[in-house]
Amino acid sequence: MASTAYRNGTHRGSSSLKVDRPLPAANLKSSSFKSRLAHSPGSVLRRSSPASFASKDSDGVPGRVRVAVRLRPRNAEELAADADFADCVELQPELKRLKLRKNNWDSDTYEFDEVLTECASQKRVYEVVAKPVVESVLDGYNGTVMAYGQTGTGKTFTLGRLGEEDTSDRGIMVRSMEDILADISLEADSISVSYLQLYMETLQDLLHPANDNIPIVEDPKTGDVSVPGATVVEIRDQQSFVELLRIGETHRIAANTKLNTESSRSHAILMVHVKRSVTEGDDIIPSENGDHSHLVKPSKPLVRKSKLVVVDLAGSERILKSGSEGHMLEEAKSINLSLSALGKCINALAENCAHVPVRDSKLTRLLRDSFGGTARTSLIVTIGPSPRHRGETASTILFGQRAMKVENMLKIKEEFDYKSLSRKLEVQLDKLIAENERQRKAFEDEVERLNVEAQNRISEVERSFADALENERRKCQMDYMESVKQLEEKLVLNQQKHDRDGKSTGQENGLSVSEEVLEMKKLLEKEIKLRKAAEEEVKTLKSQQGQHMQSEVGGDAEVLKLGKTLEDEAHEKKKLEEEIIILRSQLLQLTFEADQMKRCLDRGGSRNAFTGLDSSISPFRHPQPKDSGNEQKASIATLFEQVGLQKILALLESEDANVRIHAVKVVANLAAEDANQKKIVDAGGLSSLLMLLRSFEDETVRRVAAGAIANLAMNVEANQELIMAQGGISLLSMTAADAEDPQTLRMVAGAIANLCGNDKLRSKLRSEGSIKALLGIVRCGHPDVLSQVARGIANFAKCESRATTQGINSGRSLLIEEGALPWIVQNANSEAAPIRRHVELALCHLAQHEVNAKDMISGGALWELVRISRDCSREDIRSLARRTLNSSPTFRSEMRRLRIDY
Repeated sequence: MASTAYRNGTHRGSSSLKVDRPLPAANLKSSSFKSRLAHSPGSVLRRSSPASFASKDSDGVPGRVRVAVRLRPRNAEELAADADFADCVELQPELKRLKLRKNNWDSDTYEFDEVLTECASQKRVYEVVAKPVVESVLDGYNGTVMAYGQTGTGKTFTLGRLGEEDTSDRGIMVRSMEDILADISLEADSISVSYLQLYMETLQDLLHPANDNIPIVEDPKTGDVSVPGATVVEIRDQQSFVELLRIGETHRIAANTKLNTESSRSHAILMVHVKRSVTEGDDIIPSENGDHSHLVKPSKPLVRKSKLVVVDLAGSERILKSGSEGHMLEEAKSINLSLSALGKCINALAENCAHVPVRDSKLTRLLRDSFGGTARTSLIVTIGPSPRHRGETASTILFGQRAMKVENMLKIKEEFDYKSLSRKLEVQLDKLIAENERQRKAFEDEVERLNVEAQNRISEVERSFADALENERRKCQMDYMESVKQLEEKLVLNQQKHDRDGKSTGQENGLSVSEEVLEMKKLLEKEIKLRKAAEEEVKTLKSQQGQHMQSEVGGDAEVLKLGKTLEDEAHEKKKLEEEIIILRSQLLQLTFEADQMKRCLDRGGSRNAFTGLDSSISPFRHPQPKDSGNEQKASIATLFEQVGLQKILALLESEDANVRIHAVKVVANLAAEDANQKKIVDAGGLSSLLMLLRSFEDETVRRVAAGAIANLAMNVEANQELIMAQGGISLLSMTAADAEDPQTLRMVAGAIANLCGNDKLRSKLRSEGSIKALLGIVRCGHPDVLSQVARGIANFAKCESRATTQGINSGRSLLIEEGALPWIVQNANSEAAPIRRHVELALCHLAQHEVNAKDMISGGALWELVRISRDCSREDIRSLARRTLNSSPTFRSEMRRLRIDY
């Protein structure tokens, strides 16, 4: 069995009472309460003159409780279960009569003030049940509209339906407030609303759920019942009233039973207080001889205070049918006890008993004025057609029959003794003025005394503080001098130790590098000698070939042999040239690294030397010192002169894997410099790198090629567009999907991140799968890889933000459409600073476009934006988050709803 829960604002069983066709207007007019009240004894017609209510009959006028019955159509469950059985109820609306079948040949007949069929519209129900009561409330009388019936027969649908999807489904609460607002003047009159629920004999506030034990107060003189602890909200328009009803329905307690999937477990009471200002008409004072003189009694201002109470009772139910157990069983007992107490009171009133047990339940205490009191009351009883619930239907009909016998004495609530009230207020005002003067004098004396005491204490504290400060200063000076002495001693010891370690390490590293350079030079000289020897041998063979051709000695076999030898020598020559190019480039790199090592050792740090070596072979550009940059440019210029860029690029197509790997590393290092990028692109280097990325499966080649492409796509917009034109975006996306090595993924992510910074490539990047590729790369989990992914998303979001500001983009963010928002929110508070900084920046840029606000709120990004505006370590990102939150109406509204103090 489902446990008790709060309803979510949707109406239960709404489909069962929805009317497909409205009744004709003629039927509404002929069957309304208003048409009969004008001719019924003791009824009061609306819009009578104010003087008529000033009451010659101060005891009030009688008005019987009016009862209407409404039949709910069969629901899906009943259509399936009772398909072979006729309804137990037969309606005769034209005769205001209802027949309840006992069996196929016998039935009981009941008459009501109105009989509403299952086709009756919500408007017709309101016209015949509630509108006469609302009109009486506007005339100054109290009024009550109440719904009674079995669970699941449509009480809440009849009274509390909001009708936001279909306005024809609006219930009595919404329609009543529409009529009240249309009739009053908001400048002179006022409307206030309280919304309560009676749950387990405890009165709770639906507008402020923390207020859950409201007392009921009875005036010992007038007997009026009030709930002074309830929240009272003033109503100025219909929208605010509907919003209050929605909030109250959300907090109302409901549960799932066998009879209803969302059964109310409490009685809901809506109290509408109407305060109207009217003016009593002028009266002519007659003279002693009976003639009317010209003396006219001046008019008096009147204030009419009336109250409309709309009660949605919880449904009566039998435990065996509803299946209630545990806590729901206790709820059902409480509901049935309160309804039983209400039935006893109505029976006592109907039979004119001397004692009416009003105090047996809080429900009957609240409805004391509605039954046997001074309010005009309309009751609508709701029933179902199923013969399975004939017993409950009969009990409901008998309850309505007994209620029709109850008669109230209707009275207007007026206040017009404004003079005595004015005198009383004047006396109170004089007392308050005198008391205020006494309190002010006492306050000034107390302030003066406190000022004197404060000055004395401040002087004493200043003296003690000055003494303590002087002592502390002396102590700090001594500690400082001692610390300086100790640091100087440690500095001398560390310098001596560092000099010894640096000298030995520098000698060893310098010796090893120098030896390696010498060895490479020897290899280069050896290869040059071999090349010269090969060239001389080729010349000798050519001369021999010429001689053989002249003498034609040896025949064709010797010629073929010599041709094959020449081809082998040419191939060997080409291979030697490639090796010479590689050796030269390696020699230049080693020379550059040795110079870098020497500089670092001269500065006294072997650790920095290793860092420099690592950075020199990275395919991403690294910041270099000015001197180092000049020396590196000189080395690269030397490489261009001695080897040539075209020869290096030609090696990218070599058949030897080691040659290809070394060549692509050289190109990647060359691409790290802005001055070389145009030369590489003009020489076809970009096409060669893309070819390597497309055709080779070697992980090292792909990794370094992706790094070189990332360097070429760093800042040059022409290079980025050329990469796009040659299909580089698709290649990078496919490589991201295939690669598993973290370093390869880092290079690919870096290349895509650089391309994401180009405003012109946004749609192309999405269509060729780059955003999905970035989101797929996060599978690696390596912090360096995730940092590049976050940088790419931040660049893309920044481009979208610029496009939105310029009016180019008006739709939702492509990042949100591709599903990037959950990953962004998840990593907004990452422990890795680079990831967190880029993700925070991406969130701020996404939030600048109002169309993304709802998606970001539903995805949890609003909380991260608030955190960024408060806790981000970078001031520029904090300021951007604050401006974004302040400029977005959607974010401001959501923060007010969530009560985020910002």
